[in-house]
Amino acid sequence: MSSRKSLIRLAALLGLTFLVGCGVSTVTIEGNFPTPNISKLPLNVAVYYDQSLRDFAYMEYSETGAEEFNVQSGQSHIALFNAVLPAMFDGVVVIDSLDDAVAAEVDAVFTPLIEEFQLALPMKTKLDVYEVWIKYNMRLATAEGDYIADWVLTSYGKTPTETFRSTEAAINDAAVVALRDLASSFSLSFAQVPEVRDWLAQL
Repeated sequence: MSSRKSLIRLAALLGLTFLVGCGVSTVTIEGNFPTPNISKLPLNVAVYYDQSLRDFAYMEYSETGAEEFNVQSGQSHIALFNAVLPAMFDGVVVIDSLDDAVAAEVDAVFTPLIEEFQLALPMKTKLDVYEVWIKYNMRLATAEGDYIADWVLTSYGKTPTETFRSTEAAINDAAVVALRDLASSFSLSFAQVPEVRDWLAQL
């Protein structure tokens, strides 16, 4: 009887281990983002991080439909913009609400949003790289909320499979490369966006 109870306990323990092993793996994106070496624009800008950006997460599903990787990248995007924006403008302030923009006495309000996040894993693509694509919607408005510009930027990052010992580390690195790609393209192209260029010419 004692032996039977031991077998039941062992089976239950093995079952629990199997369930834990098959659970979703959370990847919180972390990395360092260098400051771009560019000339600052003589502007004071407020940046508003919408809650959807702060909490942004992407779920990757297995081929059977099970949740596989929960990629949480919202805070890494905030860290990126907090590094890039002060290098682009004379003054930058983070506001908690768009209603705070007028009191902040700024020239414009910048709101970055994530429209799409894609993850490609080598076990599915049969390629020897982990890849991340991110599509952004960049919005610029006056402190009073009037439209200035609204444009789309995409970024891409990849890392070879042999570089890492874990899938989680490879996903993190590919995402960080994509974020750095965004930092470069955003800082260099900002003043070239037609609506932004026209607005700057009027100041």
